[in-house]
Amino acid sequence: MKDESGILFVLSGPSGVGKGTVRQRLFEEQTELQYSISMTTRAMRPGEREGVDYFYRSNEEFEQMIANNELLEYAKYVNNYYGTPRAFVEETLAKGKDVFLEIEVQGALQVKNNFPQGVFIFLFPPSLEELKNRIVGRGTETEELVINRLKEARKEIEMMHAYDYVVVNDDVDKAVQRVKSIIQSEHLKRERVEKQYKRILEVE
Repeated sequence: MKDESGILFVLSGPSGVGKGTVRQRLFEEQTELQYSISMTTRAMRPGEREGVDYFYRSNEEFEQMIANNELLEYAKYVNNYYGTPRAFVEETLAKGKDVFLEIEVQGALQVKNNFPQGVFIFLFPPSLEELKNRIVGRGTETEELVINRLKEARKEIEMMHAYDYVVVNDDVDKAVQRVKSIIQSEHLKRERVEKQYKRILEVE
């Protein structure tokens, strides 16, 4: 039953909720997960490697990929494009490997539009007060930026209905265990298992 295709898992949520921390901890425990490598038009930095840190492309190549619908999502930050290449995700899933994508809410909604068969997980703060404390705790944001991020977070929380699961990040270890449970339960869904058994019955 190893010919089962992989599943795309998308972890998303408002800025400051701890997506990166949960993803890093998860990958320490779930070594078989494949992280979705992003594509960018920014220059390669010292120590970075093609196909490991990012896929590096020119502006023209990236815009051609947008035109050809070859990206599951993309955005532009400080004059550079960033996006998720469809081919890498689909090829990895076809090998039977699960792909994990950690991304902002707007990007996740783009992915859902382009790849609705993915599993979408919303990482939720215990409260807006706690989210504010986490953003302020970074020490990198001005007061105005903190207020703007919280306004944006309120809007993003209202988009929760577009997701399949909601995980409250009140404790990183607990949040990671909840995500692991989601991954396991998705592989045990009747529709997925049924497809495999049908193949076995056909062979017999």
